[in-house]
Amino acid sequence: MMKILMPTLMLIPLAWLSTPRCLWTSTLSYSFIIATASLTLLNSMSETGWTSLGLHMATDVLSTPLLILTCWLLPLMILASQNHLKTEPQNRQRLYITLLTLLQFFLILAFSSTELIMFYVMFEATLIPTLFIITRWGNQLERLNAGTYLLFYTLISSLPLLVALMMMQTKTGSLSLMTAPFYQSLIPQHNLLWLACLMAFLVKMPLYGVHLWLPKAHVEAPIAGSMILAAVLLKLGGYGMMRISALVEPTTKELTYPLIALALWGIVMTGLICLQQMDLKSLIAYSSVGHMGLVVGGIMTQTPWGYSGALILMIAHGLTSSALFWLANTNYERTHSRIMFLARGLQMIFPLMAAWWFSFTLANLALPPLPNLMGELTIIVSMFDWSWWTIIFTGSGTLITAAYSLHMYMTTQRGLLSTHVVSLSPTYIKEHLLMFLHLMPLLLLITKPEIITCWLN
Repeated sequence: MMKILMPTLMLIPLAWLSTPRCLWTSTLSYSFIIATASLTLLNSMSETGWTSLGLHMATDVLSTPLLILTCWLLPLMILASQNHLKTEPQNRQRLYITLLTLLQFFLILAFSSTELIMFYVMFEATLIPTLFIITRWGNQLERLNAGTYLLFYTLISSLPLLVALMMMQTKTGSLSLMTAPFYQSLIPQHNLLWLACLMAFLVKMPLYGVHLWLPKAHVEAPIAGSMILAAVLLKLGGYGMMRISALVEPTTKELTYPLIALALWGIVMTGLICLQQMDLKSLIAYSSVGHMGLVVGGIMTQTPWGYSGALILMIAHGLTSSALFWLANTNYERTHSRIMFLARGLQMIFPLMAAWWFSFTLANLALPPLPNLMGELTIIVSMFDWSWWTIIFTGSGTLITAAYSLHMYMTTQRGLLSTHVVSLSPTYIKEHLLMFLHLMPLLLLITKPEIITCWLN
């Protein structure tokens, strides 16, 4: 673990000691080296247990793909932010890179920690850089409101989790994930304890009903904030749910019914909300809520297929939504509007960018053979096995997802160019490189799906 953790920390002095001319080049190159080094974690994946053991850190089949996704995203965020920050003073640019690095550092510690208290501390610590990025580098004045929503939703829902963990620590004397099978029988199985443990993660996902902070945060965040929020920070919720479900269970399985019902209802409702959205970033944000509803449903079934489908969909959605936010940002930088009808007909001007839009729109609606389809189908099958009624909601959600995804593509790319658009800057190689670095992992996962299908093996 130290081979990616310590180099990540060294990125902070590099950002402050680099000359202004070499700042972005040096940090980008160094972060790509860290991302490449993280791929070596795939060699140590085993189906039996923990690897890369340290004093309080280790990896397994659940945390390794999420760790690699976290490391892979840092260079992409740095590459995406250069144009956004080129008019900022040098110290603010360095601070921005430092915050992104700290965010990756906390996420690595969260995904690799074997102690639940350490995981909780890192889970909360990710809030600090995220809050600074949104409230300082956001686009509009509403960013302060978005930061307040993010802060209070996360902190209020996390307090019951802290109380529950402290109580479990008192009862068992340990909260190590590696020794969990030995002390699990000592944990008092109570419905309130189970709900307290899950609430923080359900808000982080977010589950429909406690999702209001997410569209605000996405719309107001700068491009790097949107990318990391959609790709990794939401996945902390799913990861925490899987970890905590192994320790605490409800006394009756009927208690999971309201949460599954809310997740299924959320899939349909967020899809309908997406169909009437005018704001491009808001549409992609609500799309994330719908996809995370599927993940919540898969995890709540407590089956190997549900868990595996949830992990597959989290990885695939992380890459897809991050790419869609970047594409929305390229439109905004040229047309200075997020309203889809004011930025239509761009296929005539940027045909290659339209091809990227088409590719990731198809990924968002889960076109075969992309991993998005693999994850959605696995979850749908596991939920159908749990109750055949769920196919009504999951099937409707799939159709609505296809409808709003194609609506998003057709509105932004087809039709006549808006009359207010007078001059557009051309696309750059770095933008196409960024799209390729999002699409390549998705395509490679098709050829080696066993990396993220751990529970199906």
